[in-house]
Amino acid sequence: MNPARLFWIVLAVIGGGLILLIVNDSSGSTLGLPNGSFANLVYLGVWGTVLAAGIVASGRRLGDTARALAAWTLIILVFVASYQYRYELQDFASRITVGLVPGSPLTVNDGGNTVMLEKLTNGHFGARGVVNGATVDFIVDTGASATVLTAADATAAGFDPAALSYNVPISTANGMAKAALTVADTISVGTIERRRQQVFIADRGTLDRSLLGMNFIGSLSGFDVRGDRMILRD
Repeated sequence: MNPARLFWIVLAVIGGGLILLIVNDSSGSTLGLPNGSFANLVYLGVWGTVLAAGIVASGRRLGDTARALAAWTLIILVFVASYQYRYELQDFASRITVGLVPGSPLTVNDGGNTVMLEKLTNGHFGARGVVNGATVDFIVDTGASATVLTAADATAAGFDPAALSYNVPISTANGMAKAALTVADTISVGTIERRRQQVFIADRGTLDRSLLGMNFIGSLSGFDVRGDRMILRD
């Protein structure tokens, strides 16, 4: 179709629609349709005209054009559906991650800030947390009064274990040990975060795994265990 002719056709559709809307403004309806619906119909008509003209001008076979339109329609629907179900898709991805990476926290969309932890194969609850921006694989220990970091995890979190004073006795699975008391800028498990919390750093070789203790767990509004799952509520 000639571009000039297409321009005049589109202009005529828009102009005719506007005239009808202006004339029927007081009545609230045009050709039996509410003015809002009629305006949408004119809008779609303009795009339909442009699309049809483009198809004709392309010279492509109708079957090829129909397949291309179907493919683009499917792509658009996939994007729309992904946006509408984005929270469900995030939950699905989180559940896959929990299965692949032991201790990965799963944020539960229940209207509050709730995180679910899975029991590890060793029978303990694990929590993949973040301390000062560094990933730390914790064992949840409700018997520990405070969070304890291994020397390796402390180094990753930006502490200098060699510069600390190890003068606080702590009880570990290997017996009594010495630890240094310091403060972490941030500790987070999933979407639950605490700032400026005290942590102990165990002397090198005295602790196999960092412990998430009661100074973090006790700051929550509640937690409970359901079978192989621990629910943390902020």
